[in-house]
Order: sequence, then structure tokens, then C-alpha cells
Amino acid sequence: MTDTSMTFDKINCLVDFADLTDYSLLDTLSPDPQSTEAGDDHHPRQVFSGHYVPVKPTPLKEPMYLAHSKALFDELGFDDSLAQTEAFIRLFSGDMTQLPAPMKKTGWATGYALSIYGTEYIQQCPFQTGNGYGDGRAMSVVELVAGGKRWEMQLKGGGRTPYCRGADGRAVLRSSVREFLAQEHMHALGVNTSRSLSLIMSQTETVDRPWYLEGSTSENPEILVTNPVAITTRVAPSFIRVGQLELFARRARSHQHDKAMPELKALVQHLIEREYSPDVDCSQPFAARLLQLAKAFGQRLASLMANWLRVGYCQGNFNSDNCAAGGFTLDYGPFGFCEKFDPMFQPWTGGGQHFSFFNQPVAAFKNFEMFCRSLAPLMADDTTQIKTLETILNDFPQQVDARVNAMWAEKLGVDTYDSELVMTLFTLMTRTQVDYTIFFRELSSLPEDVSGISKSFYKRADDALSNDWNNWLAAWRSKALGSADNTTGRDDLSARMKKVNPKYTWREWLIVPAYQQAASGDTTLIDELQQVLTRPYDEQSAEIEEKYYRLRPDEFMRAGGISHYSCSS
Repeated sequence: MTDTSMTFDKINCLVDFADLTDYSLLDTLSPDPQSTEAGDDHHPRQVFSGHYVPVKPTPLKEPMYLAHSKALFDELGFDDSLAQTEAFIRLFSGDMTQLPAPMKKTGWATGYALSIYGTEYIQQCPFQTGNGYGDGRAMSVVELVAGGKRWEMQLKGGGRTPYCRGADGRAVLRSSVREFLAQEHMHALGVNTSRSLSLIMSQTETVDRPWYLEGSTSENPEILVTNPVAITTRVAPSFIRVGQLELFARRARSHQHDKAMPELKALVQHLIEREYSPDVDCSQPFAARLLQLAKAFGQRLASLMANWLRVGYCQGNFNSDNCAAGGFTLDYGPFGFCEKFDPMFQPWTGGGQHFSFFNQPVAAFKNFEMFCRSLAPLMADDTTQIKTLETILNDFPQQVDARVNAMWAEKLGVDTYDSELVMTLFTLMTRTQVDYTIFFRELSSLPEDVSGISKSFYKRADDALSNDWNNWLAAWRSKALGSADNTTGRDDLSARMKKVNPKYTWREWLIVPAYQQAASGDTTLIDELQQVLTRPYDEQSAEIEEKYYRLRPDEFMRAGGISHYSCSS
């Protein structure tokens, strides 16, 4: 029999990479009219209009390849060898001077507004107008179509832009390693997220940043630390943020210039085409498309919140500018993963309880409100359409509750959400100080008594607490197993639970040595963490289990830069 299947060679050089480029944003949206095509635009200034500013990255000095995502390379059709070619390292360390046609030789940065928990701010803008806020150290350099999908590639730490607000435009190795690893971990967990392409470090360039003394328990950093700079390239269908829509909507509402409303409409149309073409019927009138867009974004955002809670993720700073309009996780700055269970877990000392672990769905509602407010000016005072938009907005909390409740039922392996069962569980988890990830993974083995979950306990359970756990476990087993009292039924239930309850999670105290070693060019731990964190549901080797499936040691419980941090840039 003849094999008629077709095979395709993977891309292993930048010339073939260039053939995939397709710059829809640059081709359909408007540049800042005060910008220059050359992109030599590296000083803070006000940007009054236009969707983007052409800007050249500032190349890293003596760049060195550290890592790339093999999973994403495979999805894009790239050969792993491409990552260590001179041309690839040059581009993704910020040097766009030698790109093959038809690639653009200038990147682009975008402006956006800031809302914190639904309140508009302009104070962070150095001009007190909001016209200086946006991508201060991030710029996109490539947009392409690969694997049947559109991807935008953005350098994080690529140098100054007009939105830099006086900062140096760089990202330190610490934050770059964290973002590189975290994005691919979240993808492997099944959470919608931006992705990681590559991680490149300068061998000679450094910047000073506030950080913690070794062994510090201080809330805020005590000293300036010299850090190597690095660039991680993040990848997404687009990098349009809720804050970006909000900026153009503010300008349209206040009639800041003649093109304000057309620019808002063009940006929303572009968002629909880039991110929502399966969800929005473009044969419908524009107002109807806006309503479909709002509904689709709300559904994605509700699902995202349920997944964040499912895996223990806390964004820490879920402002509108950190909320992707495509409904995925974006901007891994002061994020963290809950280890010792605390509904109010907040890794960022500047974040406040409103952005804490269990409060994230409410923060999402505030961002969804800003999203809907940004669409409203395009409805031309059509009261019927605006009322429908308000209904979509007001339905969001119930939608999130339904998604989150279904998620808790799934984590527990029960058919329907049981409020009493879940609330009692949260109380016991808090009293016992359980490890969030280890507890649910141990529960997935269907323990009959407290001894089967005690591996997750930070606090030893006394007789009274053990008795309470045994009572809860009996009630839970009755609901979860039901009539499935045979071995096959139990095995099926356990397997289902293990598909939603990961075994391996992000543990900051195990990440720190990886970026510390990387400073000297040693990527051993980065490579190991990539392997572990991109297979979070799998049973791995005994050595990996002993190292990564364990409670946080006492010395890291209140350690600055591990249990909490004021900044990770």
C-alpha cells in the first residue's frame, strides 16, 4: 500500500520564517501621525491619536540564547534548531536591522488607558492626560500566520518607547525567566494564555532594581540589586487589551479629536477579525456585532476566572490594562500560585485584597464593565442596543458563578455543585492550612480517611480536626462515588479528577534557583522546570516527585521575593 500522506519540512531558517509574515494590524490600523516610519522614538512623549507607534527595539548587548518553547515551536511548525540560529537570536534580542523581506524592520508599541477596579486613572501618566500610558518596554516585532492561526510576537524588555515614562525599557532576567516558564505552564494546565517563544539574555548589560536581602521577611525590598537584562518573546493572537479599547473610547466620548470615533470603531473591528471571527456574524449590522462581541468576551472571561481558581493562579494586578480583550491570561508580572490555601492570597504587596485569589471574578467584572463601556459610544445612543449591552454586563456575575460552581464540582468529582459540601471544605482547608494543589491531587485518589490527604497538611490535625475531616470525606465520597462502588467506577472517577487537578504547580521557591543559575548562563534548572511544568497532570519520575511534589519549607513561608514581592520587573 502506498503512503499518500504528505510531510512538511519544519522551518529552520529566518528566510522561511519571513514567508509566514502577515501584518494585519499595520495594514489595517493607523499609525500615530506624529511618529516616523524609521521608529527612532525612544523618549517619553504624548501620543494623541493613532493605533500604534512605529518603534525600533533597543538590541541587547552580547545576546545569549537561554531557552525556547519546544511545544510552541512544534505548533508553529518551527524546527528546534531555528532557536539557536544567529538570525533568530538577533531578531528576538531586539536587532531588526538584517531581516529578510518581506519582514518589517521596525516594531510597534500601543497606547492604552488604566482602570483599577473600575476606576479610571491618569495620574500614572507623566503628562496627567492619559496620553503617555501604554507599552513602555514591550513592542511587537512580527505578525504571522502559522498552523492555521494568526500570531503576534512581542518582545518584553525590548527597550524604551514613547510610553516608557522615563524608565529604561528593560526587563531583568528574574522576571523574564518567570514569564517564560509561567506562560507555558499555564498552557499545559489548560488555561487560555499568551505563550512563550524564546528567552534571551545579555551577557554584559545590567540594570539596577530594588529587591530583597537574602533571608528577608520585609514587605518591601531593602536594596538595589544589579540584574542581567533579558528579553522573553511572548506570543498571542493579538495583544489588544481592555485598556486599549478604553483609551480610544475615552477619546471618543470626550471628542478629543475628529478621528476619535473612527479610530475606536476601527480598533473594535480589528479585534473582531483577529480574535472573534467564529463568534461574531459579520453579516449583521455593526451594533448587533458589538453585542455578540460583548457576549463572547464575557463567556471567555468567565471561563478564564474558573480556570484561574481551578489551578490556584492569582494575577495580583488585574487592571484593565492587564486584561486581554481576547479573554486570555496576559502580562505575568506580580503573579503567583496559591500554595498554602488562603482565599485572600495576594502575592503582590501593592495589589490589595480586591485583586486577591478568590476576589478575581469580581475584578473581572470590573474589567468587563470597562469593556462594555468602551463599546457603548459606537452604539450611537441607540437605547435598545445599550439596554441589551447593560443586560449582558449585569448577567456576567451569574455567568461567572455558574462557571466557578461547575469547576468546583469537577474538581471534587461530583455531578452537581453542593454549596454546603464546598463551604465546609474551604473551612477545613483553612483550619488545616492545606497545600492547595497537593490536597486536590491527593483527593483524586479517593481517600477513605484523613490519612489519605495528610500529605497536604502544613498543620498537624488533632483528633477533633481529624474527625471533622473524616466526616467531610464520608459525605464527599457518598456524593462522588454514588453507585460507582465497583473498582472500575472508582478508577474512572479518579482518572477524571486527575485531569483537572494537577500534580505539579508553580512553586516560587523552586523557581528562584533557576533564574539565579541562569545569570551565569547555566540553564539546567530552566530546562528541568520546563519539563516538569509542561506536564503538570502526569505522574513523573520518583526523583521529580520528591523534589517538586512537596510542601513549602518553613524558611520560605514569609520570605521576601518568594512569598510576596513588591515588583518583579
